[in-house]
Amino acid sequence: MVIIYLERVKPVLPVIAVLTIVWVIAIVAALNADNLMTVTSVVVIAVVLHNLLGLAAGYFIARGLGYDIKIARTLAIEVGMQNSGLGTALAVKYFGAIAALPAALFSVWHNLSGAVLAQYWRRDAMHRVSV
Repeated sequence: MVIIYLERVKPVLPVIAVLTIVWVIAIVAALNADNLMTVTSVVVIAVVLHNLLGLAAGYFIARGLGYDIKIARTLAIEVGMQNSGLGTALAVKYFGAIAALPAALFSVWHNLSGAVLAQYWRRDAMHRVSV
């Protein structure tokens, strides 16, 4: 009975996850409305580098350990897509809204970069199959 119910709600779970992250980011952005324009390029660069390092480490460490390309790509996405929602919530709770701003920026960035990379690898995989 439970399995039947889970199968029915399964298609909406990704939407719920995305809406929840958007909600958390919106709260952090609202709490930091005055600070958003003062975010320095250092914070943005740190956020981008943190994400790119995670993506690269996941991929190249897996390949270095002998895993196939499919597993390496999966690990790259998993390592690069850190739990920014949790980071945002913990920062707000223990340090204040301004401390959550980098995590909120990271959430936006890693969702974009992860989606772009996954799409690129999907096309690459489809190209390999058709060749």
